[in-house]
Amino acid sequence: MNVNQVCGASGERIAGEYLKLVGYRLLDRNYRTGHLEIDIVASDRGCLVFVEVKTRKSDRFGDAFDAVKRDKISNIRKAAYSYLSNKRDNVIFNEIRIDLIAIDISACRGEMLLRHLKGVS
Repeated sequence: MNVNQVCGASGERIAGEYLKLVGYRLLDRNYRTGHLEIDIVASDRGCLVFVEVKTRKSDRFGDAFDAVKRDKISNIRKAAYSYLSNKRDNVIFNEIRIDLIAIDISACRGEMLLRHLKGVS
């Protein structure tokens, strides 16, 4: 695993723990279909949520929110359609949405900022 993969995996663990703390139920992690991936699939009070986690340890190229572009959201939608077709064990959800969790880590200051944006489009 390279440094970026380790950072990303750490961010996904942090995001998963955060989601559990705020009442989400984690259903799946790192769902892959072809070259597409969904970091976390969870449920939130009758809503099926596909979560993209972006972790940055430097703001040299912008913060974690800046790193998620429209094409990434489009790819998550495509992967979500695949998930719904292949993995959905006949569970009915009132709503389906895509969330973004952005984690910016400043090791030199010993700080971490986690932001959760619900319903990105």
